[in-house]
Amino acid sequence: MSNKLGADVALVKSGGGAFEITVDGQLAYSKKQTGRFPTEAELDALA
Repeated sequence: MSNKLGADVALVKSGGGAFEITVDGQLAYSKKQTGRFPTEAELDALA
């Protein structure tokens, strides 16, 4: 799956309210740590 930035994206099933984004194997955002979903600006900053 690809997005508008040309990144390869994979959705990995999880549980317990986890929503995490990794970039090149490194954790870039964790809903479990922040307690909220990322803003659009935070997502853009990951690119």
